[in-house]
Order: sequence, then structure tokens, then C-alpha cells
Amino acid sequence: MSHVDPRFGAQLRALRTKHGLSLRALGQLAHRGKSHLHDLESGAKAPTPETARHLDEVLRADGTLARLVDQPVDHDAEASELLARVRATDVSAETLARIEASVDDLASAYATTRPVDLLPRVRRQLAYVGRLFDGRGTLAQRRRLVVAGGWLTVLRATVHIDLLQRSAAGAHLGTAMALAEHGEHPEIQAWCLETQAWDWLTRGDYQRAIDLSQQAQRLAPPGSSAHIQATAQEARVWARLGDVRLTRDALDRLARLTANLPVPERAEHHYRYDPTKALAYTATTLSWAGDPAAEQIARTALAELDPRGDGGDRPRRSASARLDLAMALLAADQPDEASAVAADAVRSGRVVSSNWWRAREVLRRLELTGTAETAAFREVYEAHRPETR
Repeated sequence: MSHVDPRFGAQLRALRTKHGLSLRALGQLAHRGKSHLHDLESGAKAPTPETARHLDEVLRADGTLARLVDQPVDHDAEASELLARVRATDVSAETLARIEASVDDLASAYATTRPVDLLPRVRRQLAYVGRLFDGRGTLAQRRRLVVAGGWLTVLRATVHIDLLQRSAAGAHLGTAMALAEHGEHPEIQAWCLETQAWDWLTRGDYQRAIDLSQQAQRLAPPGSSAHIQATAQEARVWARLGDVRLTRDALDRLARLTANLPVPERAEHHYRYDPTKALAYTATTLSWAGDPAAEQIARTALAELDPRGDGGDRPRRSASARLDLAMALLAADQPDEASAVAADAVRSGRVVSSNWWRAREVLRRLELTGTAETAAFREVYEAHRPETR
């Protein structure tokens, strides 16, 4: 466990006050809940090293807060140590809590870690969970182990999709679905369906993507993150099909689901819906639908995601937002700016293989304009195009 200096809360409050920020304002900047920040300042909760570093960046504190929190433990080494302790013994409550914390850490790392780097970490944790099934435990403890395995397996499948390793992704999605059924966990089942919907959308099978998105919504607990994400996914598929009415209908349902939704404590967690990304989803959806409103919404979304122009705290999402803006600019007959914005996205190195088709679509549309900017973007596109397997 990390050790937190008792001065952390007071230091955070002093930095926030120095910048003239309320708890709510800081929460919006840092993508953290107001109550979570209050708990950090009061000492009711301990910050993770990751949270401390993030708040340092937001408050321009040059590592002041991070120095008050120990560096994170090596989860791989910890897993090996734990395995030695629990082999042929009970699966203890402490072990299960550590596994569940590791699941959250890996799901949170998804937004900022390259898929090729994240995959081995997920595989090692899954292997560890698998070995623990040989230990003794109550039915409730084994269910927690099954559920943790389900979350890790759907995350692994998602990373395989990002790497365009679709055969592997399909195998692990099937396993995740089976684990979710065994653990009686409908939200994991819904995430499996939503993940498949995204994969089929990127492949151009829109009808299958619609069916899977709607199945996920029916299966997910009402108002859950999976329910919300599947609704957003449906809106994007209708946009690809060019059905503006059904696109707007899905976006309206999404708006109702996310109205007054609090920002989760770990907003970067892949399986906890962050309402601050609703604007970015709307920008994507409207840009695909060719809606004239897309340009302004995409500009606003990008400004929120990347206020300093350095990729921000969500660099992958910022890259996608730039591609959305490029598409909207092309629809508005502004190929010069579209080329520059799309080139920034590609040069960032944050457009994963499964999302590369969006850069390819920008290039195709630029080529239709016949403008000089096309050659410049094509050069950047070819220089950064990912290898496919």
C-alpha cells in the first residue's frame, strides 16, 4: 500500500485556493468528483499516486503533491508474491480486494497506455486470477474471482481489437460472456455486446452493430455505464447509416441518461461512464452524420479535452476529437484547416490501429476536394500508418 503524508490534504487545499478554484471548479478541470476532492482534502480518503500526479498537472504544482505520496507498487511483483502466499490456501478477502483494485487500475490505464504495452499487463493479471481458482474459497469469494476475471477478459478483448487482432478478440469476448453469465453479472455481458458493436461498426457492418448495441441496452442494468455507452454506440451507428432522425433520437436518450450524472471518482476508468465525454461523443456522431452543428460542437469538445494543445489528460480522446473536427470542416468546405487538424491527430501517435479508418476516411474526403492540402496530409498519413497483422 502507498503511504500518504498527512500534509497532503492541506497542501491540495492551499494550491486550489491559490488558483481561486472551488471544489466544483477543480473537479471539472481534473475530471474528478467534488465529493472525492473534498475527501482528499479532509483526509477521509487517500489519493493514489496517479491522482496526485494528475492534480499536480492541473494545478501546475511541479510534483508538489506527488512527492507526498509514495510511488505505485509493482503490480506484477505483487501478484507473484501473493500467488506464493495463497497457493494451496484460502482465497482471502485481502487477495480479492487487491485483485479488484488491480482490475480498476488496468481499466483506468486503458485511456493513456498504448495497447501493445497494456496487453501483457492484462494477460499477467488474468493468468494470476486463473491460478487462484485452484485455491479454496466460499461461493461468494469464487464469484468475486469470476467477476474480476470477466472484467479483465473483456478488457483484454478490447485491447486485441485496438491492435486489429480480431480472432483473439473474438475468443476472449466469448470467454468474458461465459464468465459474466457464470458470475450472474449482466453489466459485463452488456459490455461484451457493446464492444462487439464497436468492432462491427469499424468494419462497416452497421446492421450488426445496431443489433448488438440494442441488445446491450436491453441486457444492461438501467442507467448503468454499459447502458449509457451502448446508447451512445447506437447513435454513432445511425450516423454512419445517414439516418439523422434516429441519430438525434439516440442522442436525446443519451442526454437524458447523462443529465445530472456525477463524474466518477476515476473518470478515466474505461467501464465507468464519464459524463464529461458526452460532448465528444456528440461531436463524433454529428460529424459522421454530416450535421452542420458538428463543427462548433467539435471545436468546443476539443477545447475542453486539450486546452493547452499538448494532448491533454486524455490524449487518445483528443486525437479522435481532432479527426471529428477534420470531418466537420470538410463538410463545411474548409479543407485547409481540416488537413492541418487531422495531421495533428495522426502525428500525436494516439490514433490506435482500430481507429485508423477514421484517418483514412479524412484522406479519402480530402482527395475528393482536389486541393493542395491533400498531398501534405497524405505524407503525414503514410509516415504514421500503423502496421497491420
